[in-house]
Amino acid sequence: MRGRFRMTLAQKRRNSGYLFILPWLIGFVFLFAYPLIQSIQFSFNRIIITTGGYELQFVGWGNYREALFVHARYIRVLTGSIVQMVSDVPLILIFSLFAAVLVNQKFRGRMFARALFFLPVILTSGIIMKMLQQDWMTAITQAGMGENTFDSMGLSSVNLRRYLRESGLNQDYVSYILAAVDNIYGIINQSGVQILVLLAGLQSVSSSLYEAAYIEGATRWEAFWKITFPLVSPFLLACAVYTTIDSFTAQSNETMRLVHDTAFGQQQLALSAAMAWIYFVAIMAVLGAVIALVSRKVFYHES
Repeated sequence: MRGRFRMTLAQKRRNSGYLFILPWLIGFVFLFAYPLIQSIQFSFNRIIITTGGYELQFVGWGNYREALFVHARYIRVLTGSIVQMVSDVPLILIFSLFAAVLVNQKFRGRMFARALFFLPVILTSGIIMKMLQQDWMTAITQAGMGENTFDSMGLSSVNLRRYLRESGLNQDYVSYILAAVDNIYGIINQSGVQILVLLAGLQSVSSSLYEAAYIEGATRWEAFWKITFPLVSPFLLACAVYTTIDSFTAQSNETMRLVHDTAFGQQQLALSAAMAWIYFVAIMAVLGAVIALVSRKVFYHES
């Protein structure tokens, strides 16, 4: 009788997975499922406020047509959010991988360095949130550093643009690098979780692989591209998915603010619900494209 109920290893792993997602599943059912269904209902109706609450008047796809073809800002803001995401995600992944490789080295104070990169994720209030909501150069100027501080250090955008042009880079690359420099604080602020994930991936790589490569005469650069990068590619895929969703759902996202203002500022709940669902479909489409592109280069090591 006991052997009949003995689970296989695959069954144990499957049950462990169910147990792992159980808290999220309970929270979704009891906290998010009803508002989710209600938002779909609102998006296909017009909300009429009455003395006893509200009534719904079915309008079909009217709210979606208004958001896509009538609203003066929605399409422009939505397109801008997608373009911003396409620009930011590669920069965040590159910086996260660089920082993870850096803090994975053995040196004194590396625990402090790891905590330093993760601090923006923890300290999401006070001065950091204030700096996120305004131009950080203005904040530094108001703090008394002066407007010419970075010019005197040779780090102004004008100087950097001149250096890059003299190097012979294409103008498109120059503009992209300058945009990344101007947004360096935002990139660092959005890289904390990714750095930790990639650091875990780097620590999972067996040191014997590097030892064998160095014995065969491989350089550190070759070891990175032939060993490190392929073995952390699954973690890069996870970071790409997380970064894409995080960039779309961040509080600083202009589309999120527009949906919020339409709902609570203009009291157009039905229209904001339609905007939110269009935004959701756009996120899923972009996320599917990211997964399809990145997963082609992912290498899964059979241990």
